[in-house]
Amino acid sequence: MNKLDAMKDKNPLLVFAKYAIPSMFGMMLMAINVVMDGVFVGHALGATALAAVNIVIPVYSFYVAMSLWIGVGATTRYSQAMGEGDRKKAQTIFTQAVFLIVSISIIVSSTLGLLGDNLLSWLGANAEITPMASEYLHIFLLFGFVLTLENMLSLFVRNDGSPMLAMIALIVTAVVNIGLNYYFLIVLKWGIMSAALGLIISAAVGILVLLTHFVHKSNNLKFNFKFKGNWYLKSFFYIGFPSFLAEMGISVFTIAYNIAIVSAAGTMGAAAFSIVNYTHSIALLLFLGLSSATQPLISYYQGAKMYKEQKAIVKYGITSSVIIGLVIIVIGQVFTTQIISLFGSFTPELIALGTESIRIFFFAYLFMGTNFVLITFMQTSGHVNFAIFITAIREFVLVIIFLLVLTPLLGTVGVWLAVPIAEFIICILLSVYFIFIKRKDKLTAL
Repeated sequence: MNKLDAMKDKNPLLVFAKYAIPSMFGMMLMAINVVMDGVFVGHALGATALAAVNIVIPVYSFYVAMSLWIGVGATTRYSQAMGEGDRKKAQTIFTQAVFLIVSISIIVSSTLGLLGDNLLSWLGANAEITPMASEYLHIFLLFGFVLTLENMLSLFVRNDGSPMLAMIALIVTAVVNIGLNYYFLIVLKWGIMSAALGLIISAAVGILVLLTHFVHKSNNLKFNFKFKGNWYLKSFFYIGFPSFLAEMGISVFTIAYNIAIVSAAGTMGAAAFSIVNYTHSIALLLFLGLSSATQPLISYYQGAKMYKEQKAIVKYGITSSVIIGLVIIVIGQVFTTQIISLFGSFTPELIALGTESIRIFFFAYLFMGTNFVLITFMQTSGHVNFAIFITAIREFVLVIIFLLVLTPLLGTVGVWLAVPIAEFIICILLSVYFIFIKRKDKLTAL
């Protein structure tokens, strides 16, 4: 019996804990990794450098979006194939997914590299921010395929019954990146380019850790090039599209917020938003870790037709997300000043703006995690079309509408309110939809 088949005989709560704890812990470390990037950049290079990195974040998010688009779609098919007992098909899916993500990453990097500083201008950079942002972006585009490959392998290793190894790889990546940032920026006093270099090197080390999964013969992940014309790419793109939209929404969110806050408060506003965005990454990655943990379980139980266990996983995911959201809100209200001071010594005006942003923005986390879990459930259990629809509304419509409406009315307060209101509305829409499918499909466990 392989690791995945062993799930059939275990309590869903124990299975959920086995996957959720390492996934969330690993993502928490990655979040700390992201925040430490900001801490080192802010202390070593100042507020303008902090804003420059934040300008490039949408490009980073796009690479993550690509890896999730193909990765979630492919690993969903992989786990379903394993649930059905078709190991060769699962290995073919893995082979095609790795080939696809590396190829697309190289093509995208080449295309974006041709745009030069025009790309940064479209992302919201002003003349003060552009030089530093350009340095950071150059390194990122050269080696972006390393990041997408690490994300892809992490998803497959987790879906192949080794969530602990996926977590260890994330830990190693985070520790190496923090160490390199300290050495490059604080000890050697290199420029902003070194922060991007540290990110790439640490991801490469993470890949080496993940490759140890292939050493063990008991694991299922193997390359299979004898697929006789059976390509599964269409299903990768279809199933994974909501994940792509969700991650691309981070890019749209960052670009829209950068434009809105720069228009309202200039470079100081961009620096304040960079602090919010760095802290936002902690909550976001925690919720992504939680939803990533539910994905292989929901997919496997779907393939094995174990619907009662599948629904239990969704309930555990929602409960966990609400608890996490409440804890983050309390931390944001009580320790606001301490959070801001992590990123450097700033003017009183910037501290006041950062305080306002954190105390308002963090209320989004009461709803965000639940939205992630429910969208993951729909995406992996036959409700892909609605998952695409609700993700598109969440990421590309509501936030932009509220930024356009609230910013002229309320200034910076309106900017910070846009996401909490959007997440609340999405939560209502998801609840209504689940009442509908509960009646239609008799999902009495939901």
